[in-house]
Amino acid sequence: MDADGTQVGIVPLAQALRRAREQDLDLVEVAPNADPPVCRILDWGKAKYEEEQKQKEARKRQSQISVKEIKMRPKISDNDYGTKSGHVRRFLNDGAKVRASIMFRGREMTHTELGLRLLDRLAEDMSDVATVEASPKVDGRNMVMVLAPTKPKGAKDAGKKHDQASESDAPPAEAEADSAAT
Repeated sequence: MDADGTQVGIVPLAQALRRAREQDLDLVEVAPNADPPVCRILDWGKAKYEEEQKQKEARKRQSQISVKEIKMRPKISDNDYGTKSGHVRRFLNDGAKVRASIMFRGREMTHTELGLRLLDRLAEDMSDVATVEASPKVDGRNMVMVLAPTKPKGAKDAGKKHDQASESDAPPAEAEADSAAT
């Protein structure tokens, strides 16, 4: 293939190299397993740079979901619970998953139902912003539950923009339909 994308056909290697040099470009083998191998005349440095930029942009658009952990005790006071649940709500609004752990010590292990009640209370309090991804289960001396945000980070803003765009697009469509009917 030539630099502008036109197919040249089967050309000897020496002639293809000469054409590439005349245009101050490189001869790059695109499909080495094809019969005959397919080569293209292009600027290799520019092509490599553009590929790196595409990969960089793809990484930038990729969303990273982090898992935050909040630790509590079964005998937590109400004001401490309020503070911890505020942190959980903030983490969920930021788009992170939350791993809530209840740590049991000594004889507290005999009353795991207190921890279960506490985690159920947390799940109920966060029901408007989160869903329970992993239900409470005992892991050694800890009881663990994972909460996931119901809306991913940025979805709230994107939804509003989409709704506004669809509302502004609706009247012209109706006008076109009316003019087509007459």
